[in-house]
Amino acid sequence: MNGPVLVMGAGTIGCYLGGRLAAAGVDVIFIGRPRVLSALQAHGLRVTDMDGADHRIDAASLHLAGSVPSDVRPALVLLAVKSGATAEAAAELAAALPAGTPVLSMQNGVSNAATAQAAAPALRVLPGMVPYNVAELGPGHIHRGTGGVLAAQDDAALRPWVDVFARAGIPLKLHADLTSIQWGKLLINLNNPVNALSGRPLRDQLLQRGYRQCFAALIDEGLALLRVAGIAPAQVVAVPPQTLVKLLRLPTPLFRLIAARMLRIDPKARSSMADDVARGRTTEIDALCGEIVRLAQAQGLRAPRNARMVELLKQPRAYAPDELAAALGI
Repeated sequence: MNGPVLVMGAGTIGCYLGGRLAAAGVDVIFIGRPRVLSALQAHGLRVTDMDGADHRIDAASLHLAGSVPSDVRPALVLLAVKSGATAEAAAELAAALPAGTPVLSMQNGVSNAATAQAAAPALRVLPGMVPYNVAELGPGHIHRGTGGVLAAQDDAALRPWVDVFARAGIPLKLHADLTSIQWGKLLINLNNPVNALSGRPLRDQLLQRGYRQCFAALIDEGLALLRVAGIAPAQVVAVPPQTLVKLLRLPTPLFRLIAARMLRIDPKARSSMADDVARGRTTEIDALCGEIVRLAQAQGLRAPRNARMVELLKQPRAYAPDELAAALGI
């Protein structure tokens, strides 16, 4: 494992993972946009979580760059750009890095690793999955507000990193086949647009039955299409997706009681899509609800509720629970 870890996309996920590794003594290079880099240069990097961890890395100790340095030979790349920037980022990596460099896609959706591999065929791109929500609480302050364990495709290039990630407090589990896990996580991520359009923190949003019914309807539509496609999504939260749909539709007092573990969410937690909407940035809706729409089209079917959510995110605004349910035809 000679060489640094290169974080390609120093956003919330990239800064959280890279920050935890850097705090554990790993040499990390952060590649990011000017807004993020300026904040890190001015304030340093602070990574906190719902379990009380609090790590600070002063600005002088951070290795920051706006593009991939031509003289860097990373031992591992963490690809954490937004889905729409995947091909461009992978092409930049391919132009600067040696053939065979392992690249771990820690992105939403199910297609980013394949997109990156197509754009950078000489690199070794592997799919990964980040189970938790991470938010930017202030300039240079990144906070994990929910729990879970990182997942990745099993590969010889990643096995030496399992202990490194564990020591950094971000355990990584390797799987022989990540496809079912990616689809299981995508179903959970269908709450991201609901959260973004609610204008509320995650926990508060989940305690509103109208928003939960919207989330349940999006999952239900996805599950029906996955069955047709012969794909069995993995359980990535406390209960299987089919059970989750039933729980989400319960009256709030009963949901609060039965889903207590699910509601163990930091009050500050919100979806990354909510952050994007708040800052007027392009969202990853095409990699989430859009993926369900494409799955439907591949089966000669339709996914009207997920398709409608894609449309709503083109001109996002805050919706009351019943208003959002009506917009989705629930």
